[in-house]
Amino acid sequence: MLVSERLKGLLRLVPGQRRFGFYRFLPFFFVLGGAMEWFMINVRIGKETFYDVYRRKQSERQYKARMEKGE
Repeated sequence: MLVSERLKGLLRLVPGQRRFGFYRFLPFFFVLGGAMEWFMINVRIGKETFYDVYRRKQSERQYKARMEKGE
């Protein structure tokens, strides 16, 4: 219960409660989504980024579909 009260206190510190209500948190989620997108594009884990893996898997699926269609 103590953690819940602390969390409520922290949430009350975010301005705009009367005017925007719950939607006052949208800028935080927008920035979080942008940061996540930047991370997936630019940060390499091993030798690949998230999008390298995505493009490779997509081309493999297209190749497999063409091979099945050709047979």
